[in-house]
Amino acid sequence: MQCRRIRLRDFRNVEEAEVHFSPGVNLLHGDNAQGKTNLLEALYYTALGKTFRTGHDEELIRFGAESAMIENCFSPAETVGQAGQAGQAGQAGQADSTLLFRLLRGRGGRAVDRNGVRVRSMSEVVGGFRVVLFCPAHLSVVQGSPEDRRDFLNVAISQLRPVYVRALKRFNRALRERNALLRQAQDAGGRLDPTAEQWSAQLASACAEIAAKRAGYILRLDSLMRDCFADMTGNREIPGVGYTNSLGLPAQEMLSPKETAPAYFRLLTERTAREIGAGSTLYGVHRDDLALTLNDRPARLYASQGQQRSIALAMKLAEGTVSGQETGGDLPVFLFDDVLSELDSRRRSYLLRELSGRQVIMTCCEDISSSFSHDSFRSIRVENGKYFE
Repeated sequence: MQCRRIRLRDFRNVEEAEVHFSPGVNLLHGDNAQGKTNLLEALYYTALGKTFRTGHDEELIRFGAESAMIENCFSPAETVGQAGQAGQAGQAGQADSTLLFRLLRGRGGRAVDRNGVRVRSMSEVVGGFRVVLFCPAHLSVVQGSPEDRRDFLNVAISQLRPVYVRALKRFNRALRERNALLRQAQDAGGRLDPTAEQWSAQLASACAEIAAKRAGYILRLDSLMRDCFADMTGNREIPGVGYTNSLGLPAQEMLSPKETAPAYFRLLTERTAREIGAGSTLYGVHRDDLALTLNDRPARLYASQGQQRSIALAMKLAEGTVSGQETGGDLPVFLFDDVLSELDSRRRSYLLRELSGRQVIMTCCEDISSSFSHDSFRSIRVENGKYFE
């Protein structure tokens, strides 16, 4: 997969810009607060319909403007050869695709076109243009919150499985309705509305489907992350990724929704007294977590800061590999936001070696063009929302 170009209008601090990308490494460099991360944010937005920096689309619209536009032109099936030349993989010869997003202030919301045709839902778009984002916040994934690790899973799996996006929507709706009934029961002396059982059934079904996708992904991620970690560190330490869920089952036993849905339903119907007391649903995939280990011990407690960063980097590279394997070798676009400055020389050197054969768009305060030797490289200077090649 390769992003050809992106056009922006009134997005963040960018009044108008069109940036073309190399199929290899693209370095966005310049002082802080000039617009480097804004470009990565726009690309990420076209992949997932949300930003990794704020939860409000209106904040993406340039001050004083009434709307913003992002247009992403990309090729779904090109990779970069070892020598930095564009090569073909998977669905060779496939025509370029275009995603156009218009963001409006107030209740205007947004409009999304794919190849000139209006789409009704982001579930029709997610997965068309795939990215792996790696920013400094991801380096603390080991010490971060369970919500951060669930978000990692949701972003990665959503781009590979459209059905996963729809399952998340069903889950969130059932969770909202069930939580409302639990709060009502608090005011009704503990009496739960009979319709709660219906929402519990819908919640259990969605939980089982989401959990199966997460379990399968975690099993693949675990193997690939171990390989990346070994290549990076050259030592005998072994990282691991496990699945912590409400059923208390290992990932291998969570792969069949038909088997786990009844277990989720029993959990949701047999322990309602505690949930009524809490006024919220206490069991389900919204309580999931990744169990990150090093030598079979919790990495959060026993891994050094350097080891934790190695685990985070290995997870991100493994995420990209899984994405490529799931799509016949069509690797995603890698977005690295000021990550090199956060890595020591050994991890930085490893990462730069691993960039071969991938399209990478990265930000850095300094111009480090001399670090890249292959032909497929582009340096882009960023200044006050303008991009200079």
